[in-house]
Amino acid sequence: MTSILLLLILALAIFSISSRDLLHGVFALSAISIVSALLFILAKAPDVAITEAAVGAGVSTVIFVWALRNTQRKDKGDT
Repeated sequence: MTSILLLLILALAIFSISSRDLLHGVFALSAISIVSALLFILAKAPDVAITEAAVGAGVSTVIFVWALRNTQRKDKGDT
């Protein structure tokens, strides 16, 4: 089970880096935090899992989405 979750984290990290859309990358990072929280639960560290889920998937995702909404997108054609 642990190796499957670690492979999922690796796949999500690769997707997050290679994603052309920044919002998809942010959601992939949020999913990494959720899977990391599951790993902490398997490691019998529920307090760390709750913190990871709250901060990693919750607060940081909200901040990233807010930052994306408040910035202007610059396409290749813009100079």
